[in-house]
Amino acid sequence: MSLFWIVIRQLAEIEEQMATSKKVFTREEWEKRLNDVKIRKEDMNKLVMNFLVTEGYVEAAEKFRMESGTEPDIDLATITDRMAVKKAVQCGNVEDAIEKVNDLNPEILDTNPQLFFHLQQQRLIELIRNGKVEEALEFAQEELAPRGEENQSFLEELERTVALLAFEDATNCPVGELMDISQRLKTASEVNAAILTSQSHEKDPKLPSLLKMLIWAQNQLDEKASYPRINNLSSATLDDPTV
Repeated sequence: MSLFWIVIRQLAEIEEQMATSKKVFTREEWEKRLNDVKIRKEDMNKLVMNFLVTEGYVEAAEKFRMESGTEPDIDLATITDRMAVKKAVQCGNVEDAIEKVNDLNPEILDTNPQLFFHLQQQRLIELIRNGKVEEALEFAQEELAPRGEENQSFLEELERTVALLAFEDATNCPVGELMDISQRLKTASEVNAAILTSQSHEKDPKLPSLLKMLIWAQNQLDEKASYPRINNLSSATLDDPTV
C-alpha cells in the first residue's frame, strides 16, 4: 500500500469519526496510525524498479535487481537501446535516432504519424540551427509539406518552424522556443514514450503519479483535520500539525 492510500484511509476514518469539528492529531497519534498500515517491501521494490526501468537507469536497475531480487518486467538490454535513441534526439542527431527506432521496431513510426512528423520537424530545426538554409527549405518542401497538406495541425507546426528562417537570430524571435534545448527534450520524451508503449510498458513511471496523488489526498485531508503532513517530498519528513 502506498503513502497515497494511507492518507486516503485516514481521510475515510476521520470523516466517520467527526461531524463538524476539525480534529487535531498529535505526531504520536499520527505516527501510530501510519505504523498500523503495513506496506510490503516487495511492493515498494517494484515501485522503485518501475521508476528505474521507465526512466532508463539501466545500471541502477541491474544493481537494484541483484541487491533486492526484484525482477524488471522488461529485458534490461532494451533499456540501453531506448536510451541510445533518446540521447540521439537530445543531441540533435535525429536521423540516427530514426534509424535506431526502426532497428528496434519499424512499426513504431509506421503506426504513429504524429511522432514521425515531430521527428522530421526536429530534423528541420537542426538544419536551421546549423545554418543550412537551402537544405532546410528543400527538406521542408519534400518531407514535411505533403504531411501538412493531410493534417491541419501538422501544417500549423510546419509554418511555425519555417518561420524561424525569417529571422536573423532565430533563437530570439516569436517562435524561438523551437530552437531551445527544451524542444529536443520534448521530442525525445515523445519517442521514449512510444518505444515503451510498443514494449507493453507504461510510458510514465508510477512513482511521480503516486506523489501527485499524495499531495491531492493531503489537500483533501487538510479540510477535515490538522495532522503532521509531508511538505517536503524529497525527505518525506512529517511536519508538526498547525492548530
